[in-house]
Amino acid sequence: MKSLDFDFLKITWVDGIDIVLVAILIYYIYSLIRNTLAVNLLLGMFIILIFYYVVKGLHMNLLSAIINKFMSVGIMALIVIFQPEIRRFLLHIGKNTFLQKNKAWWGYLFGSKNLERDNLIRIKPIIDACKSMKKTRTGALIVFVKFYDDELFTNSCEIIDSKISKRLLESIFQKHSPLHDGAVVIAENKIKSASCILPLTDNDKLPPQFGLRHRAGIGVSETADAVAVIISEETGEIAYAKQGRVRMNVSFGELEKLLNKDF
Repeated sequence: MKSLDFDFLKITWVDGIDIVLVAILIYYIYSLIRNTLAVNLLLGMFIILIFYYVVKGLHMNLLSAIINKFMSVGIMALIVIFQPEIRRFLLHIGKNTFLQKNKAWWGYLFGSKNLERDNLIRIKPIIDACKSMKKTRTGALIVFVKFYDDELFTNSCEIIDSKISKRLLESIFQKHSPLHDGAVVIAENKIKSASCILPLTDNDKLPPQFGLRHRAGIGVSETADAVAVIISEETGEIAYAKQGRVRMNVSFGELEKLLNKDF
């Protein structure tokens, strides 16, 4: 009797690395599209794919030809449909690359204590402004970006390009200010612009009490490498949006740690 050949069951270390990389890729994609409309789009495309194979198996030539034409432009359709998610994915990869300036390497080379102290000095006027606006229930939306995107911000904002200060932030969001409607964008240790109109999130699972500020803060964190601090005009509660997710009722201690980590 001829022995069975089980060579195809052998897994090499290259196969193991391949499996790990695919798992990481799937995790990244899932983390980026979770709680977004992209999940529904993927589900719809999966249903169309199953329907195509069913139609093909039943030899329905007309329907097969129509669906086949639709699927022939699948790659281009995917790029157009998932453009925001692809952009976020590339930004996410770039943010975590070895060559990116990250705090751990700069702290190792130049001293983590000095870096942390300098960062807290930069953050202090922002925290102080948030304390004041929380107390007076002044609605505010402050966006922090690592790379200022002229295409995204300049066309819908008033350029300020000023040093970060508590009084300036308070005066911008004061309800009689002509700049209070919209977001302040902070980048490169400066208040770059104010009164910015930002893209709203497409997430339909957000609580109904979320207004335009919360939806704009979440939206910009989905489409750009940005985090947003939102102060509710109704309650004074502070929220923190990052990568399409929002953290509610953030204390000033938590806000300082989050900004120190991300800003």
